[in-house]
Amino acid sequence: MKIAILSTDPTLYSTRKLVEAGEERGHKVQVIDYLRCYMSITSMKTQVTYMGESLEGFDAIIPRIAATKTFYGTAVVRQFEMMGVFTVNPSQAISRSRDKLHCLQLLAREGIGLPVTGFAHPTKDIDSLINTVGGAPLVIKLLEGTQGIGVVLAETYQAAKSVIEAFRGLNANILVQEFIEEASGADLRCFVVGDRVIAAIKRQGAEGEFRSNLHRGGKAKKVRLSSQERSTAMLSAKAIGLKVAGVDLLRSNHGPVVIEVNSSPGLEGIETATGVDVSGKIIEFLEKNARKGQVRDRVEG
Repeated sequence: MKIAILSTDPTLYSTRKLVEAGEERGHKVQVIDYLRCYMSITSMKTQVTYMGESLEGFDAIIPRIAATKTFYGTAVVRQFEMMGVFTVNPSQAISRSRDKLHCLQLLAREGIGLPVTGFAHPTKDIDSLINTVGGAPLVIKLLEGTQGIGVVLAETYQAAKSVIEAFRGLNANILVQEFIEEASGADLRCFVVGDRVIAAIKRQGAEGEFRSNLHRGGKAKKVRLSSQERSTAMLSAKAIGLKVAGVDLLRSNHGPVVIEVNSSPGLEGIETATGVDVSGKIIEFLEKNARKGQVRDRVEG
């Protein structure tokens, strides 16, 4: 097969490992900086041009779209879809995963466990918003945040009110969520490929840090999931329409709750901690599915 990996940096661990996995299986793999692509949008012939050359003949693409480049990145993915190229994650599904509010609404519709979440626009509703999630302590999140950036733990009512007022003063859209104290600063990253969870790790936040992101000094180790946790991760990816996803769960007193569904999950942390060849599993998924034709996005909304 001829595979394109849409990535702005060919030196990143995840990009390199996907290239190696594809080439080891005899495929032709090309890394394409999607920000340097431009598109010809006509009813006669749809094209993607990269460095002056038309990109043709690809059987599949693996989008590795940065959260800050979602708009343009998904436009490029959508252009490949119009050309009939198979993509492991559809453009619509990537967009859903990046809109935290929309993502949570879709998960809630499917009855998937979530932290109690509140969302409001005007600052005059702050008191009601805080009460919606049971008061302080609570977690405040920017809708556009990633890798733990824009996530704040407010331990008191006054702190929560001050942070919300500050964010709203900047015209930022925020969510507030109940704080799952029993998680003790740890979460589970479940890596879904196709219809299976192929690997899982427990990420523990650094001392004094409630966020468990590895980019923020968290530590990871292999973990065994319960059947409910495994089912929750698979259903979450399906609800968003993703075939490759990192689903982040917290272990709460009322079962697993989903805090994020990531459409471009990093490979280094989970491959290192588990020894699972995740990049190889992604290529295997392409081998089994790309030749069947483009999978239609079946998620409504």
